[in-house]
Amino acid sequence: MKAIVCTKYGPPDVLQLKEVEKTTPKSNQVLIRVQAAAVTISDCIVRSGKVRPLLWLPMRIFVGFGRPRNPVLGLDLAGEVEAVGGAVRRFKVGDAVMAFTGKHFGAYGEYACLPADGERGPQDALITHKPANLSYAEAAAVPSRGGLAWYFVGQGQVRAGQRVLVFGASGATGTFAVQLAKYFGAQVTGVCSTANVEFVKSLGADAVIDYTQEDFTQRTERYDLIFDAVGKRYSQKIACHKALAPNGKLISVDDGTPQLETDTLMRLKELAEAGHLRPAIDRVYALEQIVEAHRYIETGHKRGNVVLQVG
Repeated sequence: MKAIVCTKYGPPDVLQLKEVEKTTPKSNQVLIRVQAAAVTISDCIVRSGKVRPLLWLPMRIFVGFGRPRNPVLGLDLAGEVEAVGGAVRRFKVGDAVMAFTGKHFGAYGEYACLPADGERGPQDALITHKPANLSYAEAAAVPSRGGLAWYFVGQGQVRAGQRVLVFGASGATGTFAVQLAKYFGAQVTGVCSTANVEFVKSLGADAVIDYTQEDFTQRTERYDLIFDAVGKRYSQKIACHKALAPNGKLISVDDGTPQLETDTLMRLKELAEAGHLRPAIDRVYALEQIVEAHRYIETGHKRGNVVLQVG
């Protein structure tokens, strides 16, 4: 089968399209013929091997020291079940599914073999049926970024009437966060660049602040909850605290990677099918364009999600 292989850490051009052996599912596994895979900033971080010093050792233990333990990267996919192990009951051949590959990685290939019910270990794989109203490209964008936004909603206990600000509202995680916060009845303000103001409004945001024209921390408005969907800068987090209401809460993507659950994916599926959640797709690349896709992600200017068309 064709797959994108990463045999060493480095810039985007370490990624190579190669022929690799197709895996046979074990008794508790499903073999998925991948139709689409999301390309995320997490994939770029794993490929580069560059993280903050405090995270270097945990990441290398998780991913691999000299090179990635699983050379086929990719955390999110959507496709069809091609084969199932003898112990699998939740899925059958022909099922359309979406999955978070977790510690197994492997989304950047024509086939991926994953445990059907999760091994309940840290960052294990999760699979659920694809929302019927989403394309494979849209469904591939849901698991990790939608799951992270769902975690934000849960940690912030988002409810009707709350004033919620999403910093980085036009990115992959931010677009999901705006929609979820709005679904739960919050008054949502999105922060983004000039080019994305109308786009963020179309996601349902009640107000949008263009950070190139105005510093939201200098406004009189105060927020019950701020979600920093960008992270990376400590000074940015300090500034965000200025915009919090008394007893307000700041949650950042820098706070750590949440443990996703199958129930989360199932809930996101239900919301998508009910029309409350729609993945925003910026660009779709062919599998052989993976280097270009990673370079685009690293510009920091994508709108929503970037996807590989595999099948």
